[in-house]
Amino acid sequence: MASQAPSNQLPLFYSSLEPLSSIHHEKHKMRAVESAPYLARAHVIPITLDEFVACQRFYPIVFSTGENPVPLVLMGLNEGVNVFLDDEGKLVQEAYVPAYVRRYPFMLARLRPDSEDLSLCFDPNSGIVGEFEDGQVLFEDGKPSETTNNVLKFCEEFEVSAQRTTAFMEDLKELDLLIDGEVAIQPPGAEQPFIYRGFQMVDENKFRELRGDTLRKINQNGMLPLLLAHLFSLSLIRDIFGKQVAQGKGPYEPGTAPVSANV
Repeated sequence: MASQAPSNQLPLFYSSLEPLSSIHHEKHKMRAVESAPYLARAHVIPITLDEFVACQRFYPIVFSTGENPVPLVLMGLNEGVNVFLDDEGKLVQEAYVPAYVRRYPFMLARLRPDSEDLSLCFDPNSGIVGEFEDGQVLFEDGKPSETTNNVLKFCEEFEVSAQRTTAFMEDLKELDLLIDGEVAIQPPGAEQPFIYRGFQMVDENKFRELRGDTLRKINQNGMLPLLLAHLFSLSLIRDIFGKQVAQGKGPYEPGTAPVSANV
């Protein structure tokens, strides 16, 4: 989730990154779009800790696997499946849109790996920013417009929230509460259940056993409601499954199916 220097290993959605410049992009505008085709086939999206409460109403919240897990929402259970959008990338039902999606095609990034300075960059291939006839101007008289300042503020707030999320994940790892997740869904008439793996979740048994200073600490630092939001949201996995079936987007064969909750 943290911003990186422009490279061949770009974050989810970004095909390229270019620093926004009043010299090179003086005539660029940002135009409004009614669809997000880049999101249509994304089944997992990173979120920050500030979004847990809003997200748990619509999506299952899980954690990625690997050395440095991050919180994610599931918009589908299979690779390439997003039950909240149609094939053109238009929302088919009301849902909270994660900040990671809303900041695209912009992001703050380090232009050099050895630098701590962050620059406002954008994806020039997004189709959202460019030399268009319509749209909101990004520069006025060589200075950032109100639109650009608002984008910059949003990206700065996202970075702060991302840093807090990293600290939250470090605390969660210290508690040793994460386990490999597994959900089995047995649809009516199916001979075998559909088993989804490839993500992490909080171990409810260990969570219930928290006592004394540990429980007091996670209550005081704000972790407790976030962990509860995560656990409550897991019941939505079956809702996502049902939506996939209703939309004809799978599942295809009973058995083990990895969620692949990584970005």
